[in-house]
Amino acid sequence: MSTPTRTILAEGEAAGTLRRTSTSHLGLRVPDVAAAAEFYGRVLGLRPHGTLPEGGARLGWGSGHHVLDLRPGKPGVDHVAFEVRDEGGLVALRKRLGEAGAPVAGLDPDELDEALPGTSGLVTTDPDGLAVRFHGPVHRAGEHGADTGRRPVKYQHVTLATDDVPRKVAFYTDVCGFRISDQLADGRFVWLRSDRDHHTLAVVASGSESGLDHYSYDLAEWEDFKTWCDRLTEEGVPVSWGPGRHGPGNNLFVFFDDPAGHHIELSAEMEKFHDDRVVYTPRRWEPVPSSVNLWGGQLATWRRTSEGA
Repeated sequence: MSTPTRTILAEGEAAGTLRRTSTSHLGLRVPDVAAAAEFYGRVLGLRPHGTLPEGGARLGWGSGHHVLDLRPGKPGVDHVAFEVRDEGGLVALRKRLGEAGAPVAGLDPDELDEALPGTSGLVTTDPDGLAVRFHGPVHRAGEHGADTGRRPVKYQHVTLATDDVPRKVAFYTDVCGFRISDQLADGRFVWLRSDRDHHTLAVVASGSESGLDHYSYDLAEWEDFKTWCDRLTEEGVPVSWGPGRHGPGNNLFVFFDDPAGHHIELSAEMEKFHDDRVVYTPRRWEPVPSSVNLWGGQLATWRRTSEGA
C-alpha cells in the first residue's frame, strides 16, 4: 500500500499583511451575455449597472460598486478583484509586486464606480496569467440590506483552479499578503484569508487547465437555504451540490451553475478569524470527501479528493 502524500505549505514574511481586504467583484467570460445577464437578474437579483465594450454587461445590487462583469467569449474567468481597506495597503502591495517582478499597471478609473474620494487601484497577473485587480475603498450601499431568501447579501469568495498549487499560493501569500487558514493534507486544496472571514480566496488543484473553480455569494442563515433550494427548483435551475457544510470554513453551502457552466455557491455562517487577538496554525484536513462536506461526504460530480473518492 502506498503512503498517502502529505504536503505542508509554508508562508513567507508578507503573509498576513492584508487584514482588511475583501472580495470586490468578478469578471466572467460567457458565450451569450444577454442570456447570462437575464439569468443573474432573474435568479440572483443582480441589476444592470452599465455596458462594457464588445457587448459586455456590468451588474450589481442596484447601488454601490458593481459585483459582476460579463464579457463575451469562451466560458472562463476574465479577472478577479479585491477591495483593500488596509491603511497603506495598496502602496505596500505595489512595492511587493515590483520586488517580485510581477507586472503592475494602474487600474482604469472606469473600474472604480462608487469609489470613495482618492481611491485608486492596480492590476497585476498571477502565476497562471489571470488578471488580478486591487483597489481602495468603494461604497457598498447595495449590500447587506437584501431579503436573503430572494437575493444574496454580497459576493463572498472565489476559488481558483491551477496545475501548480504551491506556486499559486506562494504568490497570493508571500507577495500579495493573504494568509493560509486551512489546507488539505495533500496540498491540493488551500483556503486563504485577507480579512476576518475564513477565506476570501481558495486555490485547488485542477489536474489540467487553470481558471475558475467556483465563486460564492453570502446568505444570512440556515433558513435561507430551504427558500433558495425551492426557488432554484421553481426557476428550473438544478442544485448540483448540497445543501451541506464544509469542514474548512465550517460554512453552509449549496451549488448550482449559470448558463455558461460556471459553478456558483451560496454560503452562510463562515468561520471568523481575529488575527489581532490570536496566534493560529493552519489546520491540515484529511483529503477525503467528509472533510470537504461534513454532512456525509457527498461530492459534486466535478469535485474530487485524492483519498476516499
